[in-house]
Amino acid sequence: MTDTVAAGAAPTDGAKQPRSVRVVLLALMIAMMLAMLDNMIIGTAMPTIVGELGGLEHLSWVVTAYTLATAASTPVWGKVGDMYGRKGSFIASIVIFLIGSALSGMAQDMGQLIAFRAVQGLGAGGLMVGVMAIIGDLIPPRERGKYQGMMAAVMALAMIGGPLVGGTITDNWGWRWAFYINLPLGVVALAAVGAVLHLPRNRSQAGIDYLGVALLTVGITAIVLVTTWGGTEYAWTSTRIMELIALGVASLVGFVFWQTRAAEPVVPLHIFRSLNFTLMSVIGFIVGFVMFGATLFLPLYQQSVQGASATNSGLLLLPMLGAMLVTSMVAGRVTTNTGRYKVFPVVGSALLVLGLYLLSTMDTGTSRLTSGVFMAVVGLGMGCLMQITMLVAQNSVELKDMGVASSTTTLFRTLGSSFGVAVMGALFNHRVQDVMAERAGALGSKVTEQSAQLDAASLAKLPEAAREAYQHAVSSGTHGAFLLGAAVAVLSLAAAVFVREVPLKGAGPQREDAPAPAPETV
Repeated sequence: MTDTVAAGAAPTDGAKQPRSVRVVLLALMIAMMLAMLDNMIIGTAMPTIVGELGGLEHLSWVVTAYTLATAASTPVWGKVGDMYGRKGSFIASIVIFLIGSALSGMAQDMGQLIAFRAVQGLGAGGLMVGVMAIIGDLIPPRERGKYQGMMAAVMALAMIGGPLVGGTITDNWGWRWAFYINLPLGVVALAAVGAVLHLPRNRSQAGIDYLGVALLTVGITAIVLVTTWGGTEYAWTSTRIMELIALGVASLVGFVFWQTRAAEPVVPLHIFRSLNFTLMSVIGFIVGFVMFGATLFLPLYQQSVQGASATNSGLLLLPMLGAMLVTSMVAGRVTTNTGRYKVFPVVGSALLVLGLYLLSTMDTGTSRLTSGVFMAVVGLGMGCLMQITMLVAQNSVELKDMGVASSTTTLFRTLGSSFGVAVMGALFNHRVQDVMAERAGALGSKVTEQSAQLDAASLAKLPEAAREAYQHAVSSGTHGAFLLGAAVAVLSLAAAVFVREVPLKGAGPQREDAPAPAPETV
């Protein structure tokens, strides 16, 4: 059969992709959609879920369990794919994700839902890594840029469509279908991947580094719990948070030490000898930090200060997401045509700093048009950075390390998003509570003693004075959060300046043992 997909079988520049490659890419995009869409759909359904299952005090764990499992399993999936073949590991991750989805839909209490969400997260950890690594196998870096627009389109669709789809499904079919909807999509992806994707089976004789996996899992779990609980469940200076920080640091130091001695390390430290790979990991962390913070606080500002509905606040993100999509497509095409890419991390980081600073200037009088322009600037910056970081990271390692390079870059972005939401959230909440106490006195403190974030219904019930005070408080909180984001984005700009423009590998056959071009080390 001549129409199968094999690693290194990408066509030469300008040639049309064979039908089977396009089918596999469609399946990969569906899998990517599953991983990104899930939390956004579930967020809309959570009030209904709590109403039926109870357990409000455990609500945060429905998200935390998924995030923990995803972050902890991400590097493991990358290594398993490198050792035993990416097709098998990718199919296994889809199956585990679908099992977790089916079980979550059948959950009878909050404890079961949390446990099944963890199963779902284990599969999700392999979905993103599998997508990036398989594309890395199929498409040479010089050609890979043109597919950035597809990935950006999936991301934009997930961010915009997630809340809308979640609300529609919950209102018409019930919250369980928010999980069941994954099943038909997953089956389509499985069928397409199983039928037309053919990659070399490179089974290694070495075993899995179980000690490394355990140390990394404990370290990541401690970090995510610190960023999740710090400032909310526990004070940042509490004994529990200090214990988790100590445990996380000790585990990660032990992990790094062990990786220098393990026969088959989970994360081979030699990949960090590449200056570009290290810089892309840093930039990816910052992009995660900024992006998820922006998508969290912008709808809150739009609903509380600008008076948008929950549905419309999602649509009002279109300037940012549309700009991100268009810029990503342009960046991909330019990279494919010229082979040059350094300009995008530099310009993207500069636009990110500028856009976040502009967002920090918004107040209670800022119009939707003005905030839309500011969001578009941020979107232009993210569009330059989102997929270029993965492309350059993959181009900086040998083909045999493609999986761990993809998973490590994804892990840094995941950890960045966790830190971004936690740190920007803590700053936002603290500022809202302070301003409410200043402007509304005891009433303001009472309003925000449970949570600094009020939904539209709760906000409408407040007295006029308290509502105005809350709008000023949210405006002040977003000012601090976005100003912090701009300061962090400066680090991305500094890292981008030092990126070396190593030529991208062009189309044509690539051997499994082929080294990355022009090796560059720190």
